[in-house]
Amino acid sequence: MKISDITIKTFRTYADRWDVGHALPLPNTQMMQTVLTIHTDEGVVGHYFGGGSHGDNEGLNVVDQQQILWRIKDLLVGQDPMDREMIWKWMWVANVQENVASVIDNALWDLAGRFANLPVYKLMGGAGREKVKAYASTYPNIGKPHVYAEHALACKNEGYIAYKIHPHYFWNPETGQPTPGRPSNIKADIETCHLVREAVGPDYVLMFDPWGTYMTMEEAIQVGRELEKLNFYWYEHPMPEYRTESYVRLSRELQIPILSPEIIAGGVFSRAEWILRGAGDMSRIDVVRGGITGARKTAIVAEAYGLRCEMHMAGWGNLQVIGATSEDTSEYYEKGLLAPGVDYDAPHPYLKNTVDKIDSEGYVHMPKGPGMGYEIEWDYIDDNLIEPNATTKKTHW
Repeated sequence: MKISDITIKTFRTYADRWDVGHALPLPNTQMMQTVLTIHTDEGVVGHYFGGGSHGDNEGLNVVDQQQILWRIKDLLVGQDPMDREMIWKWMWVANVQENVASVIDNALWDLAGRFANLPVYKLMGGAGREKVKAYASTYPNIGKPHVYAEHALACKNEGYIAYKIHPHYFWNPETGQPTPGRPSNIKADIETCHLVREAVGPDYVLMFDPWGTYMTMEEAIQVGRELEKLNFYWYEHPMPEYRTESYVRLSRELQIPILSPEIIAGGVFSRAEWILRGAGDMSRIDVVRGGITGARKTAIVAEAYGLRCEMHMAGWGNLQVIGATSEDTSEYYEKGLLAPGVDYDAPHPYLKNTVDKIDSEGYVHMPKGPGMGYEIEWDYIDDNLIEPNATTKKTHW
């Protein structure tokens, strides 16, 4: 079996979103989505949705599509699609953009699962997990501190067994206005954590992720001390991640586990360096930072050092990696982002199924279909195609 073609369909879709600058829901927002398909000479195909700025719900931009259709496609046509490791290594050595290489890798895994008639997590070996614990993960800037407390209690009552706060980023909860010159609001963040803990009780699992907005060690330590008092489970990405040595010191200063790096480039390679330097107590990866292959490698490195490796973001690929990894290493599935008035569970119109409905006990069940588990509404996609930009049509090398 050989790869015969790579195609990308770009189409309009709709989903609820949150205006992080003004703390307002954006219902039924129009979005651009893509589905990349790898074709073979035997008719077996593999698909991957998304790969853009945040997970699998936003499509590849024009530049990403150009790289795939102008450069990568010509090099992959004629290759065996089962040689995922060879293709993955070639893309890293060739310095292919991280999210672009990831989309190719993820589609190859979907293809292999469809060929074997197995879900990807079973193809990867499986970890005996048919369901995984899910936590509710908020949008940033969902409101004043009391709004987070009310939302946390609502999520607990809905069945979530843990709750993660993305607090106030470049936004003043008192005025409700953006603050471009000031990325964090320490006072409001601490108040939020106290009110949420009070609302959900002393034993409910809580996490905190200020997304690198604390610009000084003093700020990061100050908030970390409060999280320790409040028995938070982890403290994620408090400072910019280009300050590796600062994370080494922070991990030594605080008892609460530091979960980082979250978004730094370099996939498994940068995360291995962080682990070796003791720059975090838990690692973080997702399938648009090295694909399923890279995420699985990262989880194995963390497991070898006795550390957790929690998957970053929701989505089909991340759930498959969790299903193939021991709960001792990857404990939770991140469901979100969530906010009051945002219907996260509304099905995507381009799919017949949803990836992460929670059950009454707060678990997400593993997909049973082959590959990623997609059940695709091709008629919807074809009816909502966006005419490709002329720059995605190859005219020269």
